[in-house]
Amino acid sequence: MQNIRNVNKKESISSKLKSRNAKYLRNFIFGVEDSLVSTVGLLSGVAVVGTSAKTIILAGVVLIFVEAFSMGVGSLLSENVAKEFKEGREISMRRSLVPSLIMFSSYFFAGFIPLVPYIYLEVKTAFYVSIVAALLALFILGMASARLTGREIFRHGIEMLVIGGAAIGLGVLVGTIVNSLG
Repeated sequence: MQNIRNVNKKESISSKLKSRNAKYLRNFIFGVEDSLVSTVGLLSGVAVVGTSAKTIILAGVVLIFVEAFSMGVGSLLSENVAKEFKEGREISMRRSLVPSLIMFSSYFFAGFIPLVPYIYLEVKTAFYVSIVAALLALFILGMASARLTGREIFRHGIEMLVIGGAAIGLGVLVGTIVNSLG
């Protein structure tokens, strides 16, 4: 009987750890993916219309700072509300702090992947390098998440690349259309 209790206790601890780590993983992947797609989408959409490097860099830095903060706060609030809903009582936001810091950090650092080419290269070259860097990072993110979850690595990398790539294409398309309107 004691062995059954020990096994159940170990399974319970394992389940709680897996649940917590899944929350961290979700916030990390969401932050990186959203940052790569949003940042390269904005930068490409602005660059495609012939904007100066200084303006592109300024727009990118502002976007990264504002969105990283917004995503971190959004994670903090939504994680806390979800916990309160699940437990049926008010809960301190401190319990939701780690996932929100993961969201903030992952968004913040990933945002510089598509921005850095505009700092060091001519805008026309940076446009392509930025997109390729973001797509490559999406592919790697997809492969890494598949490895952690036991899914097929290459297929999941392609899946993340295609879905994120569609959003990047949308940024370029919108920038081109809006610019053509006058």
